[in-house]
Amino acid sequence: MLASRVFSLVGRRSISTSLCLRAHGHAGVVKAEDYTLPAYVDRRDVPLPEVAFIRELSAQQKALKEKEKASWSALSVDEKVELYRIKFNETYAEMKKGTNEWKTILGAVFFFLGFTGLILIWQKHFMYGPIPHTFSDEWLAAQTKRMLDMRVNPVEGISAQWDFDNNEWKK
Repeated sequence: MLASRVFSLVGRRSISTSLCLRAHGHAGVVKAEDYTLPAYVDRRDVPLPEVAFIRELSAQQKALKEKEKASWSALSVDEKVELYRIKFNETYAEMKKGTNEWKTILGAVFFFLGFTGLILIWQKHFMYGPIPHTFSDEWLAAQTKRMLDMRVNPVEGISAQWDFDNNEWKK
């Protein structure tokens, strides 16, 4: 029973898949591009890529490649540069050349820091209430006097540092 159920589901799946492909105008499964083939990459740590930069040569480039097989002294400087550009996109010096990307990144960092500062200022102005009265100097002095009157922590704490006879802090 279980085997017949599995076979019926597999059969339905294969029929529905093939109908789906036919409905979209495909005669078969669409082949995906093969990413396992070597690709061209300009990198400073790998200055010689596995494949040439230009894979499909034009007629002029093919003629230049044939001319390359002869003596290189017959080639002009422009032809040598063009031959180089067929094989490589950038020179090693162009790869090493710095970019101005750091300016964009620094600008974005400063923008977001400024935006965050504006949000904090807005929150302080509109969201938070006034500072509690318990942060005032008068309140802190009164609280300290109250702690001394109650003799809080007399062994090593605040009351141990107060001279009760002279009514001042011990020296």
